Amino acid sequence: MFLGEFEHTIDDKGRIAIPARFREGLSEGLVLTRGFDRCLQAFPRQTWQPLAQRISSMSMGNREARNLRRLLFSGAAEVEVDRQGRILIPQNLREYAGLSDQAVIAGMDTYFELWSRDNWGDVLSNLDDSASIIAEQLSELGI
Repeated sequence: MFLGEFEHTIDDKGRIAIPARFREGLSEGLVLTRGFDRCLQAFPRQTWQPLAQRISSMSMGNREARNLRRLLFSGAAEVEVDRQGRILIPQNLREYAGLSDQAVIAGMDTYFELWSRDNWGDVLSNLDDSASIIAEQLSELGI
């Protein structure tokens, strides 16, 4: 389970340390891909496989399904956690997410996201602005 928010440095080679509490579920490596809202999404391989199968089963005749496949699969990279607990973020993915020397790693339960510090700040600000709408949606779900 990936929970919490952590700020880490990206070194000159594009490596970032994964929070220690996240590393347990990553022994088989992970898939790093473009996410929504200009972030990166990191999925443990065992979580990625069923997700990839579900997306691949979507109709290629559906424009949104094709776009989702393009977004997630064309930018995906299989990465390993090294002995120091770091992963190498490919250059194309760093550029997509606007990552330079600092990144925020945010747990999302079954996966985690990597954000530029500025973009993450914007997301949090927008969440604060829409808190009442989110509360109403949770209420409708019985939460």
